Amino acid sequence: MSMLPQSFSLNPSFSGSNPTSASANANVANAAHANKDRKMASAEQLVLELSNPDLRENALLDLSKREIFQDLAPLLWNSFGTIAALLQEIVSIYPVLSPPTLTPGASNRVCNALALLQCVASHQDTRTLFLNAHIPLYLYPFLNTTSKTRPFEYLRLTSLGVIGALVKVDDTEVISFLLSTEIIPLCLRTMEMGSELSKTVATFIVQKILLDDVGLHYICATAERFFAVGRVLGTMVQSLAEQPSPRLLKHIIRCYLRLSDNPRACEALRNCLPEMLRDSTFNSCLHEDQTTNRWLQQLVHNVAAGGRVTALQSGGGIEHILGSGVV
Repeated sequence: MSMLPQSFSLNPSFSGSNPTSASANANVANAAHANKDRKMASAEQLVLELSNPDLRENALLDLSKREIFQDLAPLLWNSFGTIAALLQEIVSIYPVLSPPTLTPGASNRVCNALALLQCVASHQDTRTLFLNAHIPLYLYPFLNTTSKTRPFEYLRLTSLGVIGALVKVDDTEVISFLLSTEIIPLCLRTMEMGSELSKTVATFIVQKILLDDVGLHYICATAERFFAVGRVLGTMVQSLAEQPSPRLLKHIIRCYLRLSDNPRACEALRNCLPEMLRDSTFNSCLHEDQTTNRWLQQLVHNVAAGGRVTALQSGGGIEHILGSGVV
């Protein structure tokens, strides 16, 4: 063996097991498992404390700061009284929504509760249960607020995060549930008056709804729905010309592109697609984002080509759409 060239020497990893290495690996695995058990036991204790009004505030704070364990959502859902305690935190601040007297401390506390609900909404084993209990409806009063103070903005943003966690999984059941509620008007309200980050999350939610065939059909089923969405998107485009936000613009363009997949919506976009998306207004804003640039080029192409085809087929323009009441 010693006569072999160095390049042909047997690799120790293939020449048999190394007892020292195997023992070290076992120790690491055991330590990791023990650490996970300790964390889970600690999480279980904190979940139990949620049901105690005297301990709840600190438990909410500690749980919301912790790494989200894979089994935390089922633990939250199946622990006696836990979801009821979280909902109690939510409804307890309804009285301070109008007139708007929400304090920073109260906002932080309820947002910690919302973070745990987002965990439940994100988990595959609890998502459907979360929807069947209609828990998202408890968040809608927060999305219906208009105060621009930090406590309210933080409350809206965290509530949108829960809905965003639901739509992120591309599940038609989720989309169908949301469309049976007032989620579209509530998102449009935030897209009009929220902070840049809240606008971005709300637009992402609308985008994910549109990307589902059920959602696209819903938005394009009537002229009223289509133009409500189109008006808000157009207003945001105008504001972005003055204060650019590549991240927000990306979601807006994706919404428009998806709308262009519907023939009659595509025809309507010939007249209501902002001119700033057709010219070079956002070239500098998107110069490093090749994906969004391709979306924008495809959108302009779809509107130009699809509009001509639909006009020939229908024999009318936007007046035809408004007259029919269907987009």
